[in-house]
Amino acid sequence: MDRSAFLLAARGEPGPHTPVWFMRQAGRSLPEYRAIREGTTMLESCMRPDLVVEITLQPVRRYGVDAAIFYSDIVTPLKAVGVDLEIKPGVGPVIASPVRSTDDLAGIRPVEPSDVAFLTESVQELVSQLGGTPLIGFAGAPFTVASYLVEGGPSKDYARTKSLMHSDPKLWHALADRLAEVAIAYLVAQIEAGASAIQLFDSWAGSLSPRDYAQFVQPHSAKVFTALEQYGVPRLHFGVNTGELLGLMSDAGADVVGVDWRVPLDEAVRRITANGGPAKPVQGNLDPALLTAGWSVIEPEIDRILAEGKAAPGHIFNLGHGVPPTTDPEVLHQIVKAVQEKSAQS
Repeated sequence: MDRSAFLLAARGEPGPHTPVWFMRQAGRSLPEYRAIREGTTMLESCMRPDLVVEITLQPVRRYGVDAAIFYSDIVTPLKAVGVDLEIKPGVGPVIASPVRSTDDLAGIRPVEPSDVAFLTESVQELVSQLGGTPLIGFAGAPFTVASYLVEGGPSKDYARTKSLMHSDPKLWHALADRLAEVAIAYLVAQIEAGASAIQLFDSWAGSLSPRDYAQFVQPHSAKVFTALEQYGVPRLHFGVNTGELLGLMSDAGADVVGVDWRVPLDEAVRRITANGGPAKPVQGNLDPALLTAGWSVIEPEIDRILAEGKAAPGHIFNLGHGVPPTTDPEVLHQIVKAVQEKSAQS
């Protein structure tokens, strides 16, 4: 396990080939996923160990990816501690009572081991079945999870969230600090159960200016990464449209910086090191929209991304965001094979 292509790249060490996995590889693009999820809500499927294990393993079997990603959702730990929410199909997480005042923080209590017994059981069983394939645990970063709590659901502009940051910074920091503690507990449970790496998703941080990110977000993400440092597992960090934040996200404590499709990987390395910080492994960054464009389009993009990834100490091939539900699974299988073969020969 320790010498797997994924973990070697995450540590910036040479390996047999460039590792590849896909965000949302376990999900709606797979017919076997749709079949097993039939009649089961998203949150229920995330809290049933039998479903979590099977769904996490499905893309590993089908694609031969170099890492598995734990099947869950960023709001699962909130549900586990009793927050009244649901994931509505076609909409996303919807919060019954959004956070509007300090009194609303009372509903977000610390995560206890008994809250996440399903998680521990799931991870332990996955590790036993995955053999030499690493399992990536994950959680939502404080800002992104807070945005759902403040907005009451998905948002296009995060206006309420940004307004709260500036109008009531004391409440904002109290909320973000509490969510950092939730993320820490959720990630520690995964690591202690056997996860080989973790990824902190700050999916919507790209809506912020660098100034706002540095003041209102980075300290709380840094708290999560600092708390996990003692475990010695690679810590990955990813957000969408975060090209202007890559250096700050790296400085928050990430060992591997995820890059969406908007910034070439060699340019991402330059931005990560622009303020004197160390070069770090990067992850990315094929545009998910190209998965339906045909192999004559996809293959040159693979070649380009592999070449640009050489600017970093390590490169983990991935998409620039999650797998779209309309993706043909065979295309992903073809990409995995091509990345592994091409990088092994270079």
